[in-house]
Parts: sequence; C-alpha cells; structure tokens
Amino acid sequence: MVIALAGIAGIAYTLGQKQAARDASGSSAAPPAARPSPPAIPADLRGLASASPLKTGATAPPNHPPVAQPAPPPAEREGTASADPNAKFVHFRVGNRNVKGIYSDGKVMWVGTSGGVIRYDTASDQYKLFDSRNGLLSNGIFHVSKLDGRIVVGTYGGGMSIYDDRADKWETFNVPEGLGDAFVYGVLKARNGDVWIATWSGVNRVRSGALKDRAKWELHTVDSTKNGLPNDWVYGLAEGRNGDIWLATEGGLARFRGGKWENWNHAKGLGAAYELVKDDSTFKNDPAKVSSHHAKQKQEMGLEGIDTAYNPNYIVSLAVDKEGIVWAGTWGGGLARFDGAKWRNYTMKDGLPGNHVFMLHIDAKGALWIGTNNGLARRDGDKFRVITTADGLYSNAVFSLATDANGDLWVGSFGGVARLKGF
Repeated sequence: MVIALAGIAGIAYTLGQKQAARDASGSSAAPPAARPSPPAIPADLRGLASASPLKTGATAPPNHPPVAQPAPPPAEREGTASADPNAKFVHFRVGNRNVKGIYSDGKVMWVGTSGGVIRYDTASDQYKLFDSRNGLLSNGIFHVSKLDGRIVVGTYGGGMSIYDDRADKWETFNVPEGLGDAFVYGVLKARNGDVWIATWSGVNRVRSGALKDRAKWELHTVDSTKNGLPNDWVYGLAEGRNGDIWLATEGGLARFRGGKWENWNHAKGLGAAYELVKDDSTFKNDPAKVSSHHAKQKQEMGLEGIDTAYNPNYIVSLAVDKEGIVWAGTWGGGLARFDGAKWRNYTMKDGLPGNHVFMLHIDAKGALWIGTNNGLARRDGDKFRVITTADGLYSNAVFSLATDANGDLWVGSFGGVARLKGF
C-alpha cells in the first residue's frame, strides 16, 4: 500500500506488508558502478515545494569517476491508499538522489541526500529541506551527526556545516578556517574533546574542539605523518575503547595512538583475497578505467591485473564495537574484522549478501549492521541475517542506517529511505 504525506510534495512514504513488497519490488536496483563518490547534483528537486530551481552545489574533483545510479523504484509503488499502522515497513521517496547519511535525534530524523539535508519530525509529520538556497554551500551531503548538541553535516565541496536550531542558521567551516579539503566524509568528537574531520585531503584534528581557534587546527596527511596515514583520502572515523582514533582510508586502516601512527593494508590481512570473491563479483566495470585517481591507487596496491571493481585496501565504512573490535567494510573485499593482532575477513561465501560494504552501524544493543551492494545484514555470531527488498528495503544498495529511540531501522539507499519495524 502507498500513501502520500499530506503537504509534502517531494517526499512520500509507502506502507505495506512483506508480501506487498515482494509484489512491488521488481528487479533489484543496481548499485553504483564505481566507488560511492560524489554523484552529480540534480538541477532541481523534482517536486519539492519550491518555486525556484535548485542551485547546483560544488562539483566533484576532476579525478572522481562518474557514478552510474540505480534505476528509480518501480512504478507499482506510485499511487495512494490508506495507511496501515501495523505495517512492517515505511518507504520515504527522495527522488533521483542518494541517501548517504541518516541521523536520529529523538523524534527528528535528519536525512542527508545528494540534493540537500532533510529535517523530518516524525511526531508532527513536518519536514524542512536545507540546501544551497538556505545556508549550505553544497547540496551533496555525505555525513550527518551531532557535535556539541548541534547537527553537523559533511558535504561534497561545501565543507563542514553546523546548524543552530534557535537561529535557524548554518555555520560553515571550510579551507580558510583550517579544513583540509572542502569534501568532508566524517566528523568525530573524541572523549578527550578533540574533534576529528575526515576529508579528501587528509584528516583534521581540532584540539579541544575549539573550532573557532585557528591555532587549534592540525592537518595530518601521508606526507606529514611520514606514511603513517596510508592515504590522504580519509573516508571514516571511529574511536576505540582506550581513546585510539581509527581511520578508514582508500589505502588501508590507520590508527592514531599516543601521538603515533600505524597502518594496515591487504598485505597485512585487510580484505579477502581476489580468488575468494572473483566468482561473486557484482561490478564488472573497473573504476580505474575512468579515473586517474583510481588507476594510481590500483598501481600502488599492485592490483593492475584485476579489471573489476575490487580493492581490498579501500575501506568504505568503519565501526568499533564495545569489545574494541574494529570492523572495516571494503570495496569488493568483504567485511574485515581486526582485534588488534589478527584479521578475519567475511565474504558472500560466509553469508554476506554482497562483498562491497558501504555502511557499518552498531545499534544500541550492540548488534552490527552491514549495508552492502546487495542487501542489509545483521551479524549473529559468525552468521548473518540478510534483509532485502523482499523484506521491506527500498533498495538493496544500502548506504546509510540509523536506529531510532523505538529501535526501528532507517535505511538509506538510492532514491529513498526504508523504515523497518520489528527487526
């Protein structure tokens, strides 16, 4: 069943039972053909309440490869019907854009898309879109979280912006303020008060979180750390139990401990060997063929002879659980587990739905959720419970996830968000 949200022209949600999802799902949406890099920003929001066209945000750096987007949801999902309060899932359509970040703030959900960030009040059913017309410098949103009680977003080319709810205003920190790059992939406030910011050109450390004190800003790169940071593209951040800062990069996993850097790559155990995943490879097109950046990366990692989308050194997602175990999602090399001494890698042969792991999330109960190119999985020991469009996902390509106060899952993909209940 499908119902349109009253008063919201560009976001709708669908309600139904699992069987309805199976009937309407059609073929699985194909994930991006290359890496999950900044997509082209659409020229408009295709129906979101606005009389003026959307200003195009900053474009990706020239070395970013083009991204092939999955097809929109099947037409059978369009229409109207009465809402079912007992539905197992709810779908929110966001149009022709990715949902790369979701954050649950009480009864308010923040949904970061390639067309702006949406503030959705689940109690009142009201929403507001923030984009380049009302405070952001870029419409492409990669990261959404909270920093010192305020919402913070990392954007494609527009730096890091923090929202002042009382003033209804965004404050932006960019390269002139000390940011390593205008493309921001993650923000983390450590327990000691330092703020870490993952960018396309290294990682910033802002001592004591003093964002407005330029003297407190540091930038750590491959050069400045003497190769301690294995790659300048820092894609994710997490803090360990003892205050270690873990960093996901395009060249492996890095750790900052006590002022010293250490790193691990495929040669040291990160990611499954190509022989284990080649028969399950979903992406036959090689990003290195369209991107000099990826071609260089492949050469540096000794992967020139592999012509599919496989780079086990490239960590797309990162999480650290309560036991201090580091979990790294790789680009075609599956899910990697690191206990500080040894690695274990999980692939489709172990029950994962896909070997490209776009998202990792640990919920309030400590369960690890894995978003892949071919569905969502929850880890149960060394086994995985898999959820796909047949169970209520909007798309099998899962880029983001948040759990709300009720324990419901909000799962972001291309084209929309699925809210899953009772999982």
